[in-house]
Amino acid sequence: MAFDIEMIKQHYETLKSRVDSVKTALGRPLTLAEKILYTHLHNDSTLQNYGRGKDYVFFSPDRVAMQDATAQMALLQFMMAGKDKVAVPSTVHCDHLIQAKVGAEKDLAAANDLNKEVTDFLESVSDKYGLGFWSPGAGIIHQVVLENYAFPGGMMIGTDSHTPNAGGLGMIAIGVGGADAVDVMAGIPWELKMPKLIGVKLTGKLSGWTSPKDVILKVAGIISAKGGTGAIVEYFGEGAQSMSCTGKGTICNMGAEIGATTSTFGYDESMSRYLRATDRADIADLADGVKEYLTADAECYADPDKYFDQVIEIDLNTLEPALNGPFTPDLYTPVSEMKAAAEKNGWPTDLEYCLIGSCTNSSYEDISRAASIAKQAIDKGIKAKSQLTVTPGSEQVRYTIERDGLIETLEGMGAMVFANACGPCIGQWARFSDPANAPKNSIVHSFNRNFSKRADGSPNTHAFVASPELVTAIALSGTLGFNPMTDTLTTESGEEVMLDPPTGYELPPNGFDVKERGYNAPAEDGSGVNVVVNPQSDRLQLLTPFKTIEPNNLVENRVLLKAKGKCTTDHISMAGPWLKFRGHLQNISNNCFIGAINAFNDKANSVANFVDSSENAEFLAVPDSARKYRDAGIGTVVFGEENYGEGSSREHAAMEPRFLGVNAVIVKSFARIHETNLKKQGMLALTFANPADFDLVRQDDHVSILGFQEMQPGKPLLIHLRHADGTDDYFPVNHTYNSAQIEWVREGSALNKIRKDVAAGLA
Repeated sequence: MAFDIEMIKQHYETLKSRVDSVKTALGRPLTLAEKILYTHLHNDSTLQNYGRGKDYVFFSPDRVAMQDATAQMALLQFMMAGKDKVAVPSTVHCDHLIQAKVGAEKDLAAANDLNKEVTDFLESVSDKYGLGFWSPGAGIIHQVVLENYAFPGGMMIGTDSHTPNAGGLGMIAIGVGGADAVDVMAGIPWELKMPKLIGVKLTGKLSGWTSPKDVILKVAGIISAKGGTGAIVEYFGEGAQSMSCTGKGTICNMGAEIGATTSTFGYDESMSRYLRATDRADIADLADGVKEYLTADAECYADPDKYFDQVIEIDLNTLEPALNGPFTPDLYTPVSEMKAAAEKNGWPTDLEYCLIGSCTNSSYEDISRAASIAKQAIDKGIKAKSQLTVTPGSEQVRYTIERDGLIETLEGMGAMVFANACGPCIGQWARFSDPANAPKNSIVHSFNRNFSKRADGSPNTHAFVASPELVTAIALSGTLGFNPMTDTLTTESGEEVMLDPPTGYELPPNGFDVKERGYNAPAEDGSGVNVVVNPQSDRLQLLTPFKTIEPNNLVENRVLLKAKGKCTTDHISMAGPWLKFRGHLQNISNNCFIGAINAFNDKANSVANFVDSSENAEFLAVPDSARKYRDAGIGTVVFGEENYGEGSSREHAAMEPRFLGVNAVIVKSFARIHETNLKKQGMLALTFANPADFDLVRQDDHVSILGFQEMQPGKPLLIHLRHADGTDDYFPVNHTYNSAQIEWVREGSALNKIRKDVAAGLA
């Protein structure tokens, strides 16, 4: 039976009338994304034709999902909101704090011991405020959501950038920061700029070695890592309908790698099959009854250029398997060209590790196709040259593939099975004892992200993204340039053989099964539940409200950091070993900007500080410099380049600078989630009106932000740089704050505003 079935029934019972009302009001056919967005308008936003990429709109999502690393800070904030219970169905999933090291059973036991304080906190908060709780080992948030909570036509937010995975079941599922989750859990209207629409028409059909993974790798290569920013990607066409539901999920999951707000597919038979296979026939029956309302109107797909802001067409018949990377998810290389590309670029070709699974590619279909390659290796006498690791996405998948012998097959070619958790995908991998000095090397994996240091903490690891079946084949060869469609492998007897294309099952022939899901329902009445945070804890810390930034705080600030090149949330607030401090703002702030490259010396974690002398700089670690400025009563500013803050949704990348006294971040362009996170924490997120003005900033500048007192939507502010040589520069900076967001800054944070409204009975 489905969770929250009464809410879903009500959704479908009124869907027809709501969609028809929207079509009448707007006077035109609707895409799927528009149907979902407009039928989830909050009462504070009137039904009208909102400008894509222009107008801010209030929405009412159906549910919230949080993973344990981000849930800590989200729930610490919710505890300050003054609410007794969450306003919408919400869940917590313990998947980020389990380190992959020696194997599933021992790794899980070690994590349970190490993280008991945090897990107990999350479970007690969930109990008190009415959230569903998924314990460690239950699975990765996005796979558990797809299996249990996602439903066609619904809208959800999640405190993880890969929340769009649920688009594989026809949802609008959007990754956000914890402060956004607090809005929705507190029953506050949730705000989003009306997204632009990108349509991707898929013709033909996947076959042979090509998989859904290759579709999103191709899209990333076309659009780039920031090309989807502010847009929803909607896939359609015969190629879309021919894919499995979980394959669609893979594509939507990795929409985060192009900066998209989210991605989605129209409802079809594959979704109905998946719902029935995961014990949700009741939802499938309801969705089948209104299926024309769960996809775009026919006119939109017949003439997509008229209804989408951008249209891309991909022929699946001619699509080739590919690998993206290293160091960025949009560097696209077809497998047939990888050998030459590696040689040209000097990428290491010997592979010690190949990794499959994660939230992106751990479905039954994915694992069965990979296992078909492993079976060929066993049958043909081919020994793997690389260590293959497998990370199941959920206990349901893990139990089922074990029952069906797929784990045994994979282990037969030497694979190691990790826990049902994020593991290496988020840096939770004990690969090197000294990652910083690890040798230059390459890995190939089926995860989503591949930024520097992402998987194993080493800046010398070149990570490439590919499908699970291609990764498995490459593990047999041990070489980055291996192409299974043309290259041979040598058996233990010395025979040269080729692999047959992978085969697999969309869904388990004998159905899914699981003994222990790992789910705990909340207490019916949580009023008697006590949430205890030890004041001496180094893992958890109750929050203190941020103070308001006043106009005088923006005069004569110092440059904390001028970040050069790519500055992702991994650079601003690293994961890996730092995950243990995600519930302790003071401690995790010790990682603030330590991965960013200082444009003035091309070094990481080394910036000039002028507290003790206005002429002679003292070079300090970034967090130390920030604290020294803050404690001396001097505000700071951070400067950056394009797509600043891309990557994971972690709001710590906004909270840490705020905690350390940063008043403003001024960049050439922002990634969507990070810009919102900065706003939510009461900071100024500004963009150069002329990107070339970035070059005017010197490390010994005094920075003043003029016009803050009169700040209005659409009105630029002015930056004054007072240089040490007595000269000055002035330039305008833009912002996207609306009136409500300016009020967040005036109050010190969005949470301060919520708490004030709740106390006044206004929320």
